[in-house]
Amino acid sequence: MSSVANPIARTWYRLVDLLPLPTLRTQRRLALAALLAQALIAVTGSVVRVTASGLGCPTWPKCHDDSLLPIPSAEVPWWHQAIEFGNRQIAVWIVVTTAAAIVLAVTRARRRREVLVYAWILPASTLFQGILGGITVLTDLRWWIVGAHLLVSTAMVWLAATLYVKVGQPDDGIRVDAAPPQARRLAAASVVALALALAAGVTVTGAGPHAGDRTNPEAMDRLHASIPVLTIVHASFVLLYVALLIGAVLVIRRGVVDVTVAGRLRIVLIVALAQSLIGLVQYLTNVPALLVVLHVAGACSVVAETAILYQVMRPRVARAVSA
Repeated sequence: MSSVANPIARTWYRLVDLLPLPTLRTQRRLALAALLAQALIAVTGSVVRVTASGLGCPTWPKCHDDSLLPIPSAEVPWWHQAIEFGNRQIAVWIVVTTAAAIVLAVTRARRRREVLVYAWILPASTLFQGILGGITVLTDLRWWIVGAHLLVSTAMVWLAATLYVKVGQPDDGIRVDAAPPQARRLAAASVVALALALAAGVTVTGAGPHAGDRTNPEAMDRLHASIPVLTIVHASFVLLYVALLIGAVLVIRRGVVDVTVAGRLRIVLIVALAQSLIGLVQYLTNVPALLVVLHVAGACSVVAETAILYQVMRPRVARAVSA
């Protein structure tokens, strides 16, 4: 195995070494671009759904059986095709480009293995997400596959946000506790609550009014369950998530407060409360399309900020230089 892997690795590094050496600032900017791209694909996916363009391109990977591009069709209006095709092509290529860029940058900079692993996960998971998107189309937008598609997107946002933090940390540094262990445990518990809230939110969408396709809405697979009950379950997990974060704030305030951790906690709480407000208005106004898109964007923001918070609670810092 090593006799094959080593020559391949050496060839890879020789090719990457032809690129200019990226500065730390460049690496961080590329990592941020990758994070934004992962969120973009989720948001554009929500646009596809609320505009009922999910089957604007009825086949995959082509738009039609005999065409990669959208074509005039009496069955599918051109704007549905354009929205679905845009989500597949433009946003996806942004994701692929940024994922490849950060991989090349951290490889060229000879970053530590941890950073390399997280960087390589992005293009690998993007490939998986593309296949899952194809399955979503080929199965006529079954609600649970659509939901899985969104959950994978939020997981990718988490990974990209984690990479963004780790890229900025020194390779030869050591880990330190920037928050009390109890606060970190509460933050970890909030991650579980957030994951459950996202999963419950998927069920609300699966039973909601946006089926994702207007050409044959009665044939769409939907979750037949009480929307008020599903919403209560979703909201309960959100409240638990916020309560755990508030608990972390109270624990941290009892001791010496790390400025970075305190700042990140404030940001997470603000984003979470804004997201909760959008969700409440969305429910009271019968789920208008614009608020659905904003809610997905908010979910990506909450996931990213929670991931960053979790990392800064136990960061890698430069070793102290002895006198």
